[in-house]
Amino acid sequence: MTKTALRRIVFAALSLCSLAAVATIAYATHSWNGYHWARTSNPFTLKLGDNVSTAWDSILNTTSIDWSASAVLDTNIVPGQANPRNCRPTSGRVEVCNSPYGNTGWLGVAQVWVSGQHITQATVKLNDTYFNTSTYNTPAWRNLVSCQEVGHTLGLDHQDTNFNNANLATCMDYTSDPSTNQHPNQHDYQELELIYAHLDSTTTIGSATASQLHPPAMNELDLSGPAQWGKLLKESNSGRAQTYVLDFGGDHKVFTFVIWAMGAERGRAQ
Repeated sequence: MTKTALRRIVFAALSLCSLAAVATIAYATHSWNGYHWARTSNPFTLKLGDNVSTAWDSILNTTSIDWSASAVLDTNIVPGQANPRNCRPTSGRVEVCNSPYGNTGWLGVAQVWVSGQHITQATVKLNDTYFNTSTYNTPAWRNLVSCQEVGHTLGLDHQDTNFNNANLATCMDYTSDPSTNQHPNQHDYQELELIYAHLDSTTTIGSATASQLHPPAMNELDLSGPAQWGKLLKESNSGRAQTYVLDFGGDHKVFTFVIWAMGAERGRAQ
């Protein structure tokens, strides 16, 4: 089966299962302020560095397949180049890591480096300290967090930030019940088409030099917790999800998207 045929099948299935949810947000936008990977053609292929254990391999594979159903991009899982414990970025790609990061309070973190409007590198961290507990050690929770954090590295924000609202059948929706929010929906794919409707004159995809656009200090960061994440930009009504920015001036920034474990949002480590 060709990639085009697969995309059409996925689009059709998602349209049927999420039609009602999409109807309520058809005119919404969840682009993440227009930030995107620079590229000179569509569809483009973004590498996901595999720094995950066997417990996460099938989850990462599902995440990759889900986002590759987009009409404008593919994701390709490749050998990782990071130590999972600190998950340092690699220029021009996304490094995905899991490790028992400790009682930090957070389930998952996506960190994205930008220069101007262009994403240059990104990381995703999945915290096994919580995913090894009975509450979060489920395919549904693993799929939701992995899918959502990788979605942020593509340029997507959330469709809804209220954990108490009805599920929108997308991983880009905050929820306390991940059962129907494990994968992207049609609106996510439509938003990606809008984000990547234009082409750029240069590319940051797979570029070994993309990170050289930053001040050197941006590539030597310890981003392990809120004290290093910079300014809090916004948070959900419950405080269980937040976005931070570390601003180096001259349109050079590092954004951090974080999902907190239940019960950790008010007493998280600083």
